Amino acid sequence: MNSMIPEQYTAALQQLDRDNYLHPFTDSKALHAKGTRVITKAKGVYIYDSEGNRILDAMAGLWCVNIGYGHDELADVAAEQMRQLAYYNSFFGTANVPAIELAAKVKSLAPDNIGHIFFTGSGSEANDTNLRMVRHYWAQKGQPEKRTIIARNNGYHGSTVAGMSLGGMEFMHKQGGIIDGIEHIMQPHWYKESLPGETEAEFGLRAAKALEDKILALGADQVGAFIGEPIQGAGGVIVPPATYWPEIQRICRQYDILLILDEVITGFGRTGNWFAAQTFNIEADMIPFAKGLSSGYLPIGGVAISQRVAEVVIGGGEFAHGYTYSGHPVAAAVAKANIEIIEREGLVAKVAVETGPYLQSKLLALGDHPLVGQVRGMAMVGALELVQDKATRTPFAKDIEIAAKVRDCAVASGLMVRAVGDSLIMSPPLCITKEEIDELISLLSQALDKVQAEVQ
Repeated sequence: MNSMIPEQYTAALQQLDRDNYLHPFTDSKALHAKGTRVITKAKGVYIYDSEGNRILDAMAGLWCVNIGYGHDELADVAAEQMRQLAYYNSFFGTANVPAIELAAKVKSLAPDNIGHIFFTGSGSEANDTNLRMVRHYWAQKGQPEKRTIIARNNGYHGSTVAGMSLGGMEFMHKQGGIIDGIEHIMQPHWYKESLPGETEAEFGLRAAKALEDKILALGADQVGAFIGEPIQGAGGVIVPPATYWPEIQRICRQYDILLILDEVITGFGRTGNWFAAQTFNIEADMIPFAKGLSSGYLPIGGVAISQRVAEVVIGGGEFAHGYTYSGHPVAAAVAKANIEIIEREGLVAKVAVETGPYLQSKLLALGDHPLVGQVRGMAMVGALELVQDKATRTPFAKDIEIAAKVRDCAVASGLMVRAVGDSLIMSPPLCITKEEIDELISLLSQALDKVQAEVQ
C-alpha cells in the first residue's frame, strides 16, 4: 500500500480506518466524514503524517513524550529485554529485575514521605488503584465507613469507570453515570469562577474552603480522601492560586483525610521538578503517575504510596488488587532508560531555569492579542483562554467553537495544540529548544490572527 502516491496512500488508510478502527474520545461519524490524519513517523518535537506534512507537536502526544520522539536507545533497551524476559507477572511471589530497579528509582525521585511504588499499565489504572487502596486502608484501620472520596468539578482522572467517576467531566458522567461514594466540589479556576473584585489569593482560600464545607456536610468520619491534579490538565491547564494547595493540605490533615495528588500529567519534570508535589510543596499520601514515566514509548503507570499508607497495606494481609501487566519487564526497562535520558540531558533543570520560563514569557506576550483573555501556565505547560471581550471576560457563543477554530488553523500550518472549551492548551516535549519555542509561538500567533480576522 505504501508504494502509492501520498494522496492515494492516505485515502486507502482512511478507508481502512473507517471500516475497522473505533477511536477513543471521538465523534466517529464526524471523523469518518472528514478522514483521519494518519501519523507515520516522528523525531524530536516533530510528527509527520502520511502526506508528508511536518507538525510541531506542542502536546507531546498526550502530555507524555517528555524526551521527544525517535530515541533509538529505548528501542534497543526494549529489544534486549524482550530477548531476555519478554513478560512475567508480579503475582505469586515473583518479580523481575527491571520492575524492582524502576520502583527503587522512582522512589528515589519522589517526595521524601513516599514508601513504596505500585505499578499499573496507565494513569486510569493508577486511579482505580487509588480508589481501592483508600477504602482498603481505612477498613484495615477499623474505619470502613471512611469510604467517600471528594474530587473536583472539571477534574480528569482517567476514563475507566472509577477514573471517570473520580473526574468531574459532566459529559463523561452522562454517558454512564458514576459509582457511589464520590462527591465533587468547585474547581480552583479564578478566571472563570471568581466573584467580582475577588483577588486570586482570596479565591484560592474560598475554593479550598469548599473541601472543608463538603467534609463537614458529609461528616469527617465518612470521608476517606480528596483527589486533585496539582494543575488541572484536560480541564484546561488550570493553575490554582498560591493560597490553594497549602490550605487543602491543612484541611486534609485537620480532618484526617488522605490526599491523592494526580500527577499523571505533571510527573517526571513538567513543572520543573521531578514531581509537582515538590514544586507546590505538597505532602501527598498517594501520587498516581504515568505518561512521562516512559515518555509514552510503552504503556506504564503507577502509584507512589506514602510510608504511612504503605505500612497499613503491607501489614493487612493480601491486597486483592493488581493487573496482568503490573511491573511489565519490557515497559519497566524502557521507563528506567527514559528516566536515565531525562537525567543525562538535564531536562528537569532545563525546564526549571531555561526553557520553562522562556515558554511562559512568550505565552504571556500573547496575552496582548485581542482574542486572549487570560494566559495560564507553569514551566512546560500552558493555556490561552479565548474571549470575545477582554474587559468583561465575555466568551464567544458556543457554536462558534473559537478554540477549535484556532487549533485547526494551527494544525494546518504545522502546529499541534489542543482545544478544551474556549482554551487552547499545550504541553511541549521537555526537550524543546528556545528556537523551537519561537516557532511554536510564531505559528500560534499566526493562527490567532487568522481566526480573529474571520470572526470579526
